[in-house]
Amino acid sequence: MATRGTRKKAARKPYHHGDLRRALLDASLALIAEEGFAALSLREVARRAGVTHAAPYRHFADKEALLTAVAEEGFRAMTTGMKERMAPEKTPEGRLEACGVAYVLFAMEHPSHFRVMFGPHFTRPPELSAAGEAANSFGLLLGSISEGQRAGVVRAGEPRGLALTCWSLVHGLASLLVDGKLASAGITTVRQAESVAREQTRLLVRGLGRATSD
Repeated sequence: MATRGTRKKAARKPYHHGDLRRALLDASLALIAEEGFAALSLREVARRAGVTHAAPYRHFADKEALLTAVAEEGFRAMTTGMKERMAPEKTPEGRLEACGVAYVLFAMEHPSHFRVMFGPHFTRPPELSAAGEAANSFGLLLGSISEGQRAGVVRAGEPRGLALTCWSLVHGLASLLVDGKLASAGITTVRQAESVAREQTRLLVRGLGRATSD
């Protein structure tokens, strides 16, 4: 007859090599979505993943390391989404619009990632790899601005400053959507968010157009 200890051990979900890290990331994202950052701890993540309290330390030194991994994953996914949406576009303006829409859609489809990526959760130096991933996505936007300037369809000016203007708009829109602040306006679904994102980024790109005095 099995003892209580052996029954508990048998009930614990077995993990093959490489599965534990994924399980911990998924548990973290679910916990953030359901209860917010205040509830996040390595102990609670381990409990949700069905592993011992010590198991997360095989992959993450502390909670901040876990959040860094979540942020890295999010930035990689966001950058991939931007590239995929921008690729079919034939004009600099089209690629700029696609870049902004992809940003907003990523936030709507991955709200827990989005909150970690841009939340005040990291105290480590800027060389942490999540910062590098962020630079990759910002680099796509910056490159699109520069391309538009070379083609004569984006106004003259320091590209980074124009890129920051674009980022501010799409990030603000994404944050409002993720936090449900536009629900009163009837914008609650991904499809509705995409429509609004298209409209707003189109207006933004028009505003970036080359001024007659340039």
